[in-house]
Amino acid sequence: MAENFNMVAKTLYGFEDILEKELTQLGAMHVKKGVRVVEFVGDLGFMYKANLALRTAIKILKPIKTFRVNSEKDLYDNIKNMPWENYLKPTGSLAVDATIHSDLFTHSLFIAQKTKDAIVDRFRDKTGQRPNVDLKFPDLKINVRIDRKECTISLDSSGESLHKRGYKLATNIAPINEVLAAGLIMLSGWDGQSDFMDPMCGSGTIPIEAAMIACNIPPNLMRKEFAFERWQDWDVDLFEKIEESLLKKTRDFHHQIIGYDKAPSAVRKAQENVANAQLDDFITIKHEDFFKTQKGGQEKLHMVFNPPYGERLDIDMEKLYSNIGDTLKQNYPGTDAWFITSNLDALKHVGLRPSRKIQLYNAKLESRLVKYVMYEGSKKGKYMK
Repeated sequence: MAENFNMVAKTLYGFEDILEKELTQLGAMHVKKGVRVVEFVGDLGFMYKANLALRTAIKILKPIKTFRVNSEKDLYDNIKNMPWENYLKPTGSLAVDATIHSDLFTHSLFIAQKTKDAIVDRFRDKTGQRPNVDLKFPDLKINVRIDRKECTISLDSSGESLHKRGYKLATNIAPINEVLAAGLIMLSGWDGQSDFMDPMCGSGTIPIEAAMIACNIPPNLMRKEFAFERWQDWDVDLFEKIEESLLKKTRDFHHQIIGYDKAPSAVRKAQENVANAQLDDFITIKHEDFFKTQKGGQEKLHMVFNPPYGERLDIDMEKLYSNIGDTLKQNYPGTDAWFITSNLDALKHVGLRPSRKIQLYNAKLESRLVKYVMYEGSKKGKYMK
């Protein structure tokens, strides 16, 4: 029997419930939700599966030791006493990152440096050799978390953030993070049973994530590398078996996913990314100005988009949001429209009452995911649910 161990999946604020559900459906044990994290238990194969298949996780950490710290010496001694030779060769390379929530320790870079010193000193004392630091492609990536006086040392199984799926060849101004895009679509309740539209699609992230959700395609199949591939217990046969079993669970999709953008450069980038993700069969990207479009056909439409915030783009936000409201009301009956914004003042100019508002963060910006229900055949303001 493969040995089970504790793991922690990190996520964005507001996505904890979805990630908990994803982990449960994937088969994780002892799933427990926190703030921006979900803890769970699984074996080595499940760790591979979690990295490949979770849409709303940013990282999968494997905690290997927890201890109390009252001083720098406590930290150094505890880390130096750990059997690092079980995880790393003396000639290998490492990188350390630290997150600190403590009055005692305030500088994360200092904690990362102290951790690295302790590990290197252990190897030097035992073998006369020392591992190197490699911040880009280390053999072992170590995460140190200090919460008040409790220190947890974890191995980072993911490496680069899991939002870097590997399908993006090109981006445009202010691209949306892939984990954020997937989370918005999942929070919107889209299940692949209707047409889907992103009317301001930029480099195509939302349509691509929507297609992968609809077809149940694991989001991280195209990644070049996970950190665990450099671990001493890396099992390539097991990994390939997990990959194969996930691919057998993909499903057909019988509706349309459409992306519009009014910038020709964005349309080109989105088309490149869709092609690279091998999703051309499911996604159509068109050069259109949303405000000059209308819904085709009578079928229900599910819309998710990320309008400009005015953070990096010079735009009349009040007019933009007023146009969004008018276009939805006049041209998109039978549509559930969801969008995220951090411009809470501009939101008042949409001129429609949202049926739902969910608090999220886009990077460090406090945001709202809002839902507007446009009823079929009504243009008199009967757009509330």
